[in-house]
Amino acid sequence: MSIRPVTHIGSTQPTLEGAGVRLERVFGFQDPEMLDPFLLLDDFRNERPEDYLKGFPWHPHRGIETITYVLAGTVEHGDSLGNSGNLGAGDVQWMTAGRGIMHQEMPKGDTNGRMHGFQLWANLPSSLKMTAPRYQDVASKEIPVVTDDDGTSARIICGEFWGKRGPVDGIAADPQYLDIHVPAGQKKRFKVDTYKQTFAYIFEGSGTFEGASDPFGVLTEKEFGGEELKIRDETGNRSLVIFGSGDEIVVQAGEQGIRFLLVSGAPIKEPVAWHGPIVMNTRQELIQAVTELQNGTFIKQT
Repeated sequence: MSIRPVTHIGSTQPTLEGAGVRLERVFGFQDPEMLDPFLLLDDFRNERPEDYLKGFPWHPHRGIETITYVLAGTVEHGDSLGNSGNLGAGDVQWMTAGRGIMHQEMPKGDTNGRMHGFQLWANLPSSLKMTAPRYQDVASKEIPVVTDDDGTSARIICGEFWGKRGPVDGIAADPQYLDIHVPAGQKKRFKVDTYKQTFAYIFEGSGTFEGASDPFGVLTEKEFGGEELKIRDETGNRSLVIFGSGDEIVVQAGEQGIRFLLVSGAPIKEPVAWHGPIVMNTRQELIQAVTELQNGTFIKQT
C-alpha cells in the first residue's frame, strides 16, 4: 500500500450566487486541471433564511453533471423539461445536463431555519457533452451506510466501498462519493483508486491527514458591537484537502471527531472551454451555446 500525500490544503471563500444565496466556495472557476474531472464544489450552509431563500432561479447548464447533496432543510427543483421534485435531508440529485437544460433550485430551511447542502460539478467528456439530459433522484433511505467496529461510518452515494455500492450509477467520471465520519481519536485508512483524482472536504470536527497539518476554519466577517471583524470561524472547518498519487489515505480524527466528503474520479484530460454553467471543449462550442441561449434554441427536444 502507498499512502497518498497531501499536496494542498485550502479554505473556502465566501461567495454570493444565484439570486442572493450566501455560500462558501470550496473550489471552482480556476484551473480545470487541478481537480479534473471535478470543476466546482459549493457548501451552502446557513441558519438565516434571508441568506438563502432567494435561491437559484432559472439558469442553464450544458456539458456537465451537477450533484446536489442535502444535509438539512429542503431544495425544491424544476426544469425546462417539466421535471420537478423536492430534495430533503440526506437526499441526493445527480443531474446530467448533457446537451442542455434550464432548471431552478430553491432552498427551504428546516423547522429551525437551517439549510445545509453541497453542490459538486463534474465535467463530461466530449463524447457525452451533447447527450440527452437525465436525473437520478436518490432518497436518503436508499443510500447505504456502513459502520466499522471502531464507529467509523460511511454513506456511499456513488461507487463501491467496504463491500457496498452506492445507488447512483452510469456516471462518466466513474466517481466515488462518500460521506465519512471518524470518531474522536481514531486513526483510519481508506483505500482509493490509484488512477483517480482524489480530494476530501472537511465540514465537521477536525483532524490530520498524512503529511498535513490540522484543517482550519475560514476567515469570515462577523459583527460585534456594531463593528465588522474578521475572525477564524470554528463552527465548521471548511477545509479542502487535495491528495497526490497512491492507493490509500490516512486520517487521524481530532478531539471532536471528523466528518468529510471523500470524492474521487477518473480525469478526462480534454481541453476545457468554460463560461459559467456551460462547459465545452472549444471556444467555438461555447459561442454556439451562448448564441443558442440568446435565440431560444438552447433546449433540444429530440
